[in-house]
Amino acid sequence: MEIIAVLLLAVGLAMDAFAVSICKGLAMKKPGIKAIIVIGLWFGFFQAIMPAIGYYLGASLYQYISQFDHWIAFILLLLIGLNMIRESLSKDDEEGIDDSISFKVMLILAIATSIDALAVGISLAMDGSDIIVPAIIIGVVTMAISMVGVKIGSVFGDKYSNKAEFVGGVILILIGFRILFSHLGIF
Repeated sequence: MEIIAVLLLAVGLAMDAFAVSICKGLAMKKPGIKAIIVIGLWFGFFQAIMPAIGYYLGASLYQYISQFDHWIAFILLLLIGLNMIRESLSKDDEEGIDDSISFKVMLILAIATSIDALAVGISLAMDGSDIIVPAIIIGVVTMAISMVGVKIGSVFGDKYSNKAEFVGGVILILIGFRILFSHLGIF
């Protein structure tokens, strides 16, 4: 997978964590550097590890589904992207997001925001891509974007969280189409 595609994928996957980070920053009002780093590390780590887990799950199933793997990757990315867009257009606010950065709270949030990365890891295995570099890039990008999200949340509130999730959904859908078209020889 080309570096531009990996960076776009990383940004798209980071949008859930970014939206939650904005809410955390909003709840904290004036987060300290320690809180910003802790939130960034939690989200970055889980966004890096989940695609790797998905990749190895997908790779173990590859021999059984290799004839239609590009369709699986496309459908997974399409569904994840459409869900992100749907959530961004929903009137519901993020419920239950408070200023706590305890182990239990951050573990739940990190897992919840990285489930889509697990599915993306499966789709990367179907695409025949490597996982180490993309997983590291996804983790680092998510960490940085989450840290920025906490700061933005403390300064600007939740004005941008829905827009970020919408853009992330569109990016994932476009990557899904690229994988599909590439395997069909269209692109």
